[in-house]
Amino acid sequence: QVQLVESGGGLAQPGGSLRLSCAASGRTFSSYRMGWYRQAPGNQRELVATITSSGTTNYTDSMKGRFTISRDNAKNTVYLQMNSLKPEDTAVYYCNVQSRIFPTNNYWGQGTQVTVSS
Repeated sequence: QVQLVESGGGLAQPGGSLRLSCAASGRTFSSYRMGWYRQAPGNQRELVATITSSGTTNYTDSMKGRFTISRDNAKNTVYLQMNSLKPEDTAVYYCNVQSRIFPTNNYWGQGTQVTVSS
């Protein structure tokens, strides 16, 4: 049973920072891409960033330079460092892990709320 436990969300001021963590358990994730998505009220879920076990990253253009994804393979944990936060970054952020070999093996965390407001 794959489990994803997210932490680190909360309230930040515009221009501030937050760091999200997602610890995965239940299997070996060496062949899995790990990532973050977000969903704001009334919007579709959108990609934030992904990272492979070898460290190859992919970002949505609007988040490049402000957000940094990283991964600790020994801990099966993925992080999202968010800097220069804007009110429009307010959303529920979801952790995702997906097998690169069997893409139907695709799992989601429960989501963590990030609110950017003064």
